[in-house]
Amino acid sequence: MKTQHPISQNLPGHRVRAVIAGTGSYLPARVMSNDDFTKIVDTSDEWIRTRTGIRERRIAAPGEATSDLAAKAGERALQAAGLNATDLDLIIVATVTPDHLLPSTACLVQRALGAERAFCFDMEAACSGFIYASEVARCFLENGAVRHALVIGAEKMSSIVDWTDRQTCVLFGDGAGAVIWTRAEDGRGLLATAMGSDGRLADLLVVPAGGSRKPASAETVAAREHAIRMSGREVFRHAVVNMAQAARDAIEKAGCTLADITWVIPHQANQRIIEAIAERLELPIGRFYLNLERTGNMSGASIPVALDEAVRGGTIRPGDRILTVAFGSGLTWGASVIQL
Repeated sequence: MKTQHPISQNLPGHRVRAVIAGTGSYLPARVMSNDDFTKIVDTSDEWIRTRTGIRERRIAAPGEATSDLAAKAGERALQAAGLNATDLDLIIVATVTPDHLLPSTACLVQRALGAERAFCFDMEAACSGFIYASEVARCFLENGAVRHALVIGAEKMSSIVDWTDRQTCVLFGDGAGAVIWTRAEDGRGLLATAMGSDGRLADLLVVPAGGSRKPASAETVAAREHAIRMSGREVFRHAVVNMAQAARDAIEKAGCTLADITWVIPHQANQRIIEAIAERLELPIGRFYLNLERTGNMSGASIPVALDEAVRGGTIRPGDRILTVAFGSGLTWGASVIQL
């Protein structure tokens, strides 16, 4: 059943809120250009660019797992926040490419960072994962259960890509972005979030095998059922409609208007999707922070990586009001309004 929830209606005023204390990101060293794809599938740089807006993406090394990417992003976020790993009370990793089915990738990140005081878990909401995980962290922070929470969106999408499918393999990249959330009463922070899901459309974007429904076997491997399958046109349509509505809902709950938004950080899925959302919201594309051209679609890592880049590059500054918006498998979608 399709659901839309009035979540996190934090109206203006001095109250305890989850605020960003530091950001960090990590991209693997290997750059894979569109021209590289011409050697493995029937495609071209022009075909990819005109349909997606992507020129290149980062690909993790064979021995580099999602937890490795996540831990490096987490280290940089801790440094930016001026905190030690032992200051962390909570670690959430939003990912669809965990190192293992168990244990959670968040526990592996905890081990790598030495965050021995934190409790840890993963969250799977695909490309919406960072927004979902940040909202969960907000609940812990605002009710006083934790003081410092590390939320990471991390993906090794190259591990679940069918490299013979030119419709999907050109879209994805690997990376991780992290945010340290803490508590403050100065009017800043996560002002509002709107989230929704529609499980009736789950088959539009799916990895068919590897879970309890269809465990791994020689047959599933041969059929490439451990890789992403996507109904591109249907995903596009639902993404535009639901992301635009989630953005409006989050802005209304925050008690502001689109005119109050300094920057929009969308999930970096496809240039055409982002342009369609900008048109629906009647916002100039120049107010959208984009790194899609260089990173491709990093699923749950897209928003936090872009946020870290924008903060470190000075594009986003203290006091700016940011709208994040995403859409992913599930189907899931969400938007948040954050004042830095």
